[in-house]
Amino acid sequence: MSAQSVTAELFFMNPPPNGEKAFFSINSNATGQRERNYTTTPHSVQIENLRGKEPAPTLDTFGFQLYSDRPTSFIKDGEVDVEGYYQESIDAIKELTGATRVQLFDHTIRRRQPGDVEDTPDKRQPVANAHVDQTPDSAVARVQRHLPAADVPKLLSHRFQLINLWRPISHPALDWPLALCDHRSVDVQKDMQPVTLKYPDRDGETFGVKYNERQRWGSFKGVRPDEFVLIKCFDSIQDGSVARFTPHTAFADPTTPKDAPFRESIELRALVFYD
Repeated sequence: MSAQSVTAELFFMNPPPNGEKAFFSINSNATGQRERNYTTTPHSVQIENLRGKEPAPTLDTFGFQLYSDRPTSFIKDGEVDVEGYYQESIDAIKELTGATRVQLFDHTIRRRQPGDVEDTPDKRQPVANAHVDQTPDSAVARVQRHLPAADVPKLLSHRFQLINLWRPISHPALDWPLALCDHRSVDVQKDMQPVTLKYPDRDGETFGVKYNERQRWGSFKGVRPDEFVLIKCFDSIQDGSVARFTPHTAFADPTTPKDAPFRESIELRALVFYD
């Protein structure tokens, strides 16, 4: 293990033993648990500190990319001006990717509070299992759900992506930081497991991630509030020329200072279109 790496436990999916399709519920019950029909297992994984890595990870190579010196004027004292932050983020995604149209469809604020069972989009805990937010089927369903029906055929005929914009809110994310997997190290056929995501009014679909020792995981140490990470969750280019998605998870970093404040972060989910 290099001096720029840390060994930590990441949690990976075990598919249901009876062969049925995996599922879990988006909302938790009174005990803070989400109903699901599969288990997870921890594995010790080497996680490389990707700060300063050359060549730097990009959306099309690794499936994710860090952007620095990108402060926001719409997060103050831990509170988010959602309308302003949405527009600022749309403009940033267009600038950085060359996209011609960006549609944000939701966001989640995560504030780690050990023992807190409240689970709402504005107060969720970090997700401690390896996953990808979308599958190809659910990506198309997102376009159909969030864009005008008359626009959908043309939008689906060109390249489109689902990208998360992840940013710490009020202090560097030293506590339960984000681990990201280099897409080039993923065996798409063996490592990825579709999981039905149950909403109160409909079903969605995500990918669970099974452990594979060939996977290469990394993290950007101490991401600051004036930085953000773009995380690709889907790309309609499927010919192997670019990264299709990025498995990711929060993790307990054993090198986190004991006095580090609990993680607070916001992630936006964007449909990103190209002409």
